Amino acid sequence: MTTQQSTAVSANASVAKSAKGAPATTAVSSGATGVNEPADSRGKTSIADVVVVKVAGIAAREIPGVYDMGGGLSRTIGAVRDRVPGGRPNMGRGVKVEVGERQTAIDLDLTVEYGVSITEVASDVRENVIAAVERITGLEVVEVNITINDVHLPEDDDNDSGDTRVE
Repeated sequence: MTTQQSTAVSANASVAKSAKGAPATTAVSSGATGVNEPADSRGKTSIADVVVVKVAGIAAREIPGVYDMGGGLSRTIGAVRDRVPGGRPNMGRGVKVEVGERQTAIDLDLTVEYGVSITEVASDVRENVIAAVERITGLEVVEVNITINDVHLPEDDDNDSGDTRVE
């Protein structure tokens, strides 16, 4: 060990010698690491976009009056996917997010039931999404933009189960 290394070691730690002259233990006398440091400062947590997408999608679907999410093509593909055996519903359909280190912005595309107040449904969705995302992820939601793409009419359900042209 050189003189510089020896000086650096003795400045930062005291080394106990065993009976044979070899170092037995090392006690660190300076620095604020280890068990005395709070857990928050001992690593970094990153939240992926897909996590925020799923949380926001589930929270939006919880609101009465929301029939479906996503645009026309997205809903069509989603309906086919849902009918495939073993297929799972896509909770992220109709949700776009931007996630930073501490904040997120969310865009939602919704289809609402006919007869509900669109402004009330949008307000309820916005409140529920903000509460869920902030509670679960800890990110601050800076905005939730909602686009109403369609209104689901009661007779739309009748057309799905109606007569087909081909037998």
